Amino acid sequence: MHKFFILLIQYEIIFKILSQDIPQLINIFGRKKFSLNGKWNYIVDIQDSGYYDYRLSISDNGFFMNEKPKNPDDLVEYDFDKAPQMDIPSDWNTKDDKLFFYEGTIWFKKSFNYTINPQKKVILYFGAINYESIIYVNGKLIGKHKGGFTPFNFDITKQIKNGENFVIIKVDNKRRIENIPTLIFDWWNFGGIKRDVYIVETNNIYIQNYHFTLDKQSKKQINIKIELNTKISNKPIEILIPELGISKILKTNANGIISDILNPKKIVLWTPKNPKLYTVILKFDEEEIIDKIGFRTIEVLDKKILLNGNPIFLRGVNVHDIKPFTDGRANSYADAKIILSWAKDLGCNFVRLVHYPHNEYMIREAEKEGILVWSELPLYWTIAWDNPDTYNNAKNQLTDMVLRDINRANVIIWSISNETPRGSSRDIFLSNLIEYARKLDDTRLLTMATEVIRIGGTNIINDTMNNNVDIVSFNNYYGWYGKVNLTEAEKMKWFIPYNKPVIISEFGAGAKYGYHGEKNYRWTEEFQDNVYIYNLKMIENIDGLAGTVPWLLNDFLSPRRVLNEIQDLHNRKGFCSEKGEKKLAFYTMRNWYFKKIEEFGNLKVLKCFTISFIVFALIKIWTSLCTLSNNKE
Repeated sequence: MHKFFILLIQYEIIFKILSQDIPQLINIFGRKKFSLNGKWNYIVDIQDSGYYDYRLSISDNGFFMNEKPKNPDDLVEYDFDKAPQMDIPSDWNTKDDKLFFYEGTIWFKKSFNYTINPQKKVILYFGAINYESIIYVNGKLIGKHKGGFTPFNFDITKQIKNGENFVIIKVDNKRRIENIPTLIFDWWNFGGIKRDVYIVETNNIYIQNYHFTLDKQSKKQINIKIELNTKISNKPIEILIPELGISKILKTNANGIISDILNPKKIVLWTPKNPKLYTVILKFDEEEIIDKIGFRTIEVLDKKILLNGNPIFLRGVNVHDIKPFTDGRANSYADAKIILSWAKDLGCNFVRLVHYPHNEYMIREAEKEGILVWSELPLYWTIAWDNPDTYNNAKNQLTDMVLRDINRANVIIWSISNETPRGSSRDIFLSNLIEYARKLDDTRLLTMATEVIRIGGTNIINDTMNNNVDIVSFNNYYGWYGKVNLTEAEKMKWFIPYNKPVIISEFGAGAKYGYHGEKNYRWTEEFQDNVYIYNLKMIENIDGLAGTVPWLLNDFLSPRRVLNEIQDLHNRKGFCSEKGEKKLAFYTMRNWYFKKIEEFGNLKVLKCFTISFIVFALIKIWTSLCTLSNNKE
């Protein structure tokens, strides 16, 4: 363990020296920018010949130079301007049929014109690139990034010039054992520049990040933290929340940070039924950042999850970041609206966005529509737990996931991992990551999806890591994996030795849409529906059940699912096909959720009635005592 952390520190020092990226700009939508989305030229480079020479040394004259022949006899064996084009953002697998299975390097190039403002800093921002990217501007190395699902950015002020510029990116999605995710995972390894690309203009000193959150104790005050990109004191920042009567100018401390408490008018709290968002404006010098922020609290009390102090049952569904009606990556408000409409039709107030941070449009649209969110790191299955590079990668991905969505009221859960094997190396890795997560953000709940051990008629949940999280979550495919008697499901007992809320983070079965037959015939809609019918009976026996997240909303591409005529490279456990066609189990789950809505509605009515009755009884007792006292006098 001691050796692990010595190596980790050494790695972090080297990483900081080599890396030229800057901390993530949060709320990219609220900043002055222009888009580099659109047509990019691309060159497929199977052997990395545009990066290495034939001795495997990095070439001084690789594809990143965008070289053109100057003389008739010059040898230049590539030309981006003659190369095909691809719409960015997108994945290459569904944009070019020849690249459907491709894992390796593709070079992308975009030319653009720019007029320099000497008073401004220029930042190149990427929503996400999968997986390893090396970025060049005008032939100069800007930086490198690993990880396929979170934003990152670079300061390119010194590299950009007046007039025509070009960005070239080497993108490599090869799977590696030290990566996150690692060599094996149950979704398609979509490669490419998957999310938006922007040029952002800021002042030399600018607001880097900020966090506005409702105070847990008072539930009336707003705790704020605003951080500049430079450690500098006495810099005034104006904070406006017009609807709450907030207009305040505060100054930074020596670290370039403002930490303060705001006392607004009465706040309408964000809830799924009323997802109220307030316009928040930050003014610094002549720059202005605008955001929409909701205020709420989320906490646990024994075996309950409390939203704004009230118990809530999370009616969830698992969702992959897939474009509706097709198989490519989603990346727009339109995509998010369709996906969330299906979830709401199912009766959901909650989505688990698996198994990696999803695009920002999804988070923000869900917030507008009152859908709570579980966001997750891709620490999936078997990770290189003893590798300090892998840990540092996880830490970086966690940081970027949290920072991007730190002000989103609907994000209530950070999930650290999914179905990881038990062991001391894993426990050290995850324990340290959890501790770091709490330092990053102590306003949300932490969990991880673990696995069930089944002994006889008892489901046992006893992963040691459950002691470190706020919610006990587990995946349980009773009736799908392994031979069981479904009719015994209702008699199954649960051993969950924690005084914490419980969420079943995955359960379900597979079926091909339109394939019908007897309920004991695997892959039929009837088989899948029957598994749900009995699982829902079994679930009702769980003490402390605070939420359910069936697997999953839609079928999706996976290279592990190779059964022809049934799977056809798709995980078929969706309530809907990849085209959005609803299977029988959709309606069974929806009916169960509607009963939960009635149940929790009745509990609220009962609670109100009980409180009213107690108040009435106390008034009667007081009146009687006063009457008795008057009679004695």
